[in-house]
Amino acid sequence: MSVVSQVILKADDELRYPNIGELTNIQKFFETGEQRIRIATTLSENEKKIVQQATRQLWQKRPDFIAPGGNAYGQKQRNQCIRDFGWYLRLATYGILAGDKEPIETIGLVGAREMYNSLGVPLPGMAEAIRCLKTAALGLLSTEDAAEAAPYFDFMVQYME
Repeated sequence: MSVVSQVILKADDELRYPNIGELTNIQKFFETGEQRIRIATTLSENEKKIVQQATRQLWQKRPDFIAPGGNAYGQKQRNQCIRDFGWYLRLATYGILAGDKEPIETIGLVGAREMYNSLGVPLPGMAEAIRCLKTAALGLLSTEDAAEAAPYFDFMVQYME
């Protein structure tokens, strides 16, 4: 949910007008809109490159994942991991666009732990995979844009730890 929606819903629940602090938050949200769109555009236009780089990085760090008995052993399992990379990159862009981590949580993380646990996928491995995704994605952004985007990836990592 965007900052604007949050402010409106909270004020309405309390039967009041938005206060000055809330209005300042909305103003900051609009001021950073161009940056958030630029970041989301860069990430979406470079999805394949980011996913490939993150995948290579993960397999180098954790070759046990693709070795016999590993969770990404075999073409089907590898393809599912690569698909998940794209999914988590897309989740990050949702959060960046909204200026809020809530879409990441409600759209993609609620139930993720349970799903991965039921599939026998180690959560520390997922956290490491998202760290690799973060490194690959932020490497394409300016320092300022990377600083804005990083917390959304960190939120996903923390959720998986």
